[in-house]
Amino acid sequence: MERLSYLRARLFREAVVGDETLIIVEDKGGEGLHSLMVAAGKLYFGTAMDTKNFNDTAYQAISTNQNEFGMFTPENSQKWDATEPQQGQFSFTQADAVAMKVKSNGQLLRCHTLTWHSQLPSFVSTGTWTRETLTAVITAHITNVMTHYAAQCYAWDVVNEALNENGTFRSSVFLSTLGPDYIPLSFSVAAAADPRAKLYYNDFNLETTPAKADGAVAIVKLVQGAGVKIDGVGFQAHLNVGQTPSRAQLAATLGRFTALGVEVAYTELDVKHPKLPTSEADREQQAADYVAAVGSCLDVEGCVGVTVWQFTDRYSWVPGTFPGTGEACLMTEDYVKKPAYEAVEGWREQQHRWTVGN
Repeated sequence: MERLSYLRARLFREAVVGDETLIIVEDKGGEGLHSLMVAAGKLYFGTAMDTKNFNDTAYQAISTNQNEFGMFTPENSQKWDATEPQQGQFSFTQADAVAMKVKSNGQLLRCHTLTWHSQLPSFVSTGTWTRETLTAVITAHITNVMTHYAAQCYAWDVVNEALNENGTFRSSVFLSTLGPDYIPLSFSVAAAADPRAKLYYNDFNLETTPAKADGAVAIVKLVQGAGVKIDGVGFQAHLNVGQTPSRAQLAATLGRFTALGVEVAYTELDVKHPKLPTSEADREQQAADYVAAVGSCLDVEGCVGVTVWQFTDRYSWVPGTFPGTGEACLMTEDYVKKPAYEAVEGWREQQHRWTVGN
């Protein structure tokens, strides 16, 4: 376990980049991932959650710990098929339950998602559209959903996964009807619906695929060039053990976007094992990969926080989507903290001093 202790120490020692702003974090037994990120100058450490988790008392005890998690993303209940299953008929029951729980516990809500090619109701995915009629449907959906949650969401993922791996636009009903114009359209409608919410473009493999990151840069410039508000880019960070870029590489990629004047965040972080069962070496490598991701956010001033896509393997999406892989989360199915959790959390074991900006 010497390597694990090394990872714990390395997480914050590498964050020292100057002497302008010194922060002291003391060993306080009640601290958790969120409170420590806040102490480091970040806004939050969060997790995905949804109503399927409400009856699990062990899960709730951890997720409602304000030191552990300060931000929640509804995993599925705010997606189009859930909120508008039939045209003009809106349903917010499930998402409202998440929002109410988060509010009652004094935590933040990160809302997800509005314009996405997947999990669409059939009236959208199989409809026959013109530019005018699809524009009206997008406008009505975004306006109704965002107005319902106005002033409740720190941020919205306005457009989700619009890119292929080579950086070109992904085929969708939106692209085939409106071309790339559907992207600035979505952001424009969102800005009008809730001017206070941060508006994000969100996608996967931006961390690992340079051509796709190029495409995301082009999307930011497309929206900005249209004179429309875009506040951030979400890096989903669905990573693979042993294939995660280095901390410096990840920070450099984040920096490409903050240089455009937008903030960044890791929005769906998990690190899956490509095969099971795992060895001790596999688990230590997973710890190193989590440290690289969280550490890179600490290293970039414009990175506001990290959200994991569930904190326990009990509710991970990975095994159902990629059979034979898994154990991607910070805790086991039985809520035992893994080496990955301990490596990320471990900076609290002693007093540390580091710089969080230039």
